[in-house]
Amino acid sequence: MYYVILDLEWNNAYDRKSKGFINEIIEIGAVMLDEELQEVSRFSSLIRSQIGKKLRGSVKQLTHITNEDLDSGIPYTKALSELRRWIGARPNTVITWGDGDIRVLIDNCRHLNGIEIVPFLSNYADLQRYFQMIFNTSPARQVGLSSAAEILGIDESGFSHHRALDDSLLTAELFRKIFDPKTFPDFIQPCTRDFYGKLSFKPYIIGNINNPLVDKTKLCYTCESCGKPAKQLTDWRFVSRHFRALFYCPHCDQKVKVGVSFKKLYDHVEVKKTSVIVVEHKEKSTEEE
Repeated sequence: MYYVILDLEWNNAYDRKSKGFINEIIEIGAVMLDEELQEVSRFSSLIRSQIGKKLRGSVKQLTHITNEDLDSGIPYTKALSELRRWIGARPNTVITWGDGDIRVLIDNCRHLNGIEIVPFLSNYADLQRYFQMIFNTSPARQVGLSSAAEILGIDESGFSHHRALDDSLLTAELFRKIFDPKTFPDFIQPCTRDFYGKLSFKPYIIGNINNPLVDKTKLCYTCESCGKPAKQLTDWRFVSRHFRALFYCPHCDQKVKVGVSFKKLYDHVEVKKTSVIVVEHKEKSTEEE
């Protein structure tokens, strides 16, 4: 198994044809590692813009890529073809830091190539997610590439930040630091129809209490002090992405504001519950999943 560490830079551009914005890829960088995590080869390509006429100022400032640089680049379709030939037919897993790059890659293939799948993508792994599992960090607070390098004691002075090849090389250094042959295979996803479906699906908060996806058994509250069911005092109202109601525990003589959110993901509904104890105009917060 070879590992292809991939990084992209992109420019958010308005596409008149689809009448919407798209993150158009302007640079591809990749490094290939063998099974011993030794570097095999590198890939780098600037992409000539087909949608955005000019780079956004923030992109130029972040990447130091200029419009003149992109004028000397190659079309996206050709770059993708060259990347595919560079990877070759050897079994591989494509790795990115976070799944943002792979989402943008899929969008560009659909928009510019008219294809629904990435031709060289057979297996994929999100290294950011693997890192956060190892260090037990909250998925809600994603760790950036630079922050992860600092945590691992990697000297970043030799890398140009926000340039595709350098970021892929830095990601490869992180990969070597945290790779465990016993645990990493569990994070490799085969790029099946479900894989593309999950990436394309946009999670959303359910705001209608009568939606069949709302589990009514979650719309209750058990007192965290005495462990007994509390009495609901108000109807549920949808406020700030949560269904909210007021409960009263007669055993503890306390009122509690309860919030329940239902988030529809691709293959399940994520439920989160919060509670706030009302004490003389002061609130003490607790959380439960």
